[in-house]
Amino acid sequence: MKAAILRAPGVIGVDEVPDAAVRLPTDAVVRVVAAAICGTDLRGFAGMPGPVQGPRCGHEFVGVVEEIGADVRSLVPGDFVVSPFQFSDGTCVACVRGAFNSCRSGGMFGVDGDGGQAEAVRVPFADSTLVPVPLSPGDERVPALLALADVMPTGAHAVRSANLPANATVAVIGDGAVGLCAVLAASRAGAERVFLFGRHPSRLRTGVAFGATDLITARGTEGEAELLEATLGAGADLVVDAVGEQSALDTAMAVCADQGVLTLAGGPHGGLDLFSCFLRGITVGGGLTPVRAYLSALVDDVLAGTLDPSPVFDQTVPLDDIAAGYEAMRDRRATKTLVRV
Repeated sequence: MKAAILRAPGVIGVDEVPDAAVRLPTDAVVRVVAAAICGTDLRGFAGMPGPVQGPRCGHEFVGVVEEIGADVRSLVPGDFVVSPFQFSDGTCVACVRGAFNSCRSGGMFGVDGDGGQAEAVRVPFADSTLVPVPLSPGDERVPALLALADVMPTGAHAVRSANLPANATVAVIGDGAVGLCAVLAASRAGAERVFLFGRHPSRLRTGVAFGATDLITARGTEGEAELLEATLGAGADLVVDAVGEQSALDTAMAVCADQGVLTLAGGPHGGLDLFSCFLRGITVGGGLTPVRAYLSALVDDVLAGTLDPSPVFDQTVPLDDIAAGYEAMRDRRATKTLVRV
C-alpha cells in the first residue's frame, strides 16, 4: 500500500510500504478515505522538535473498516468511521476518567503506529477508539467529520475546560485551524464577544463566519492595546493560545483578565510567568485534548446539521501529491489541507 513518508526535513514523498494488517484481536484495519495535514506534522516536516519525526506521517483520518480482529464487537467491515488522533484502550483508570490522551497503552497515529496519511491504517483498540458513522464515503460531510479527528475537539476542549461564565469575552490567539475551531466553540458556548488575533484575510473571513465579533490584525503590544481598549482595560475572561510560540504566550498573558483563564490549545514552545499568574489569579488550562471524550457528541452535531467545521479545509490534494499540501501550509497558502486517498 501507499503511505506518506518523511524522508528528511522538507522532503516528504509517497512510498510503497507493507499493507496494514490485524496483529491483535482488538485491532481493525481502516481503509482511509480522507486524511489531513496538521501543524504538528509541519513541525516534523521542518525538522523542529515535536512528536512527529517520521518516517510515517499523519494522525487525522476517516475511512472504512476493512478487517476486524476476533475480539472487536462494535464494528463490522464496511462501517464508515472517524478516528481520534490517538488510540486508547478505553478500560484503564485514565480512560475511565475520560483522560484518553493519558492512556498508558495508547499512542498517537504516525508516532506510535501507522500514519493516517496512507491508503490504510492499523487501529489498535478499535472498539474504544473508532466511532462508526452512518454515512457513505462520498457524503459531503466527510470534511466536517475529518475535522473532528483533532482540530475541532481541540478548540472545544480549550473552551469547555475553562467553564466560561455567561456572556463571556474570549480572545483567540492564532488564525490557524485550531484557532478557528476555538472561535467556533466559543460562539457555540454563548460567548458575547470573541476576539480573533490573526493576519490572513481568508482565515479571518472564516473566523467571522464561525462567530468572531472582533478581529485584531496588529501584533505584539499594539494588538494587546487594541483588545484592552475594546474591553475598557478588563481583558478577556478566556484567552485561547492556539500558537504556542513565546510571542503568542506573551500576548495571551497581556490580554487575559485578572482571575481569568488562559488555555493552551497549541503545543507550547515557550514559557509563562507563573508568578504573574499567581499574583493575577490566572488559571492555566487546556492541554493535550482527549479527543475520544468529545468525539461522539461532535459527530452527532455534524449529523444533525448544527456543526460544520469543514471550512478550515481550504485545499484538497490527492495522496500522491501530498508534498504540495505540506508546502502550501508551510508557506501559509493554505490553512489546512485535506488529503483524498
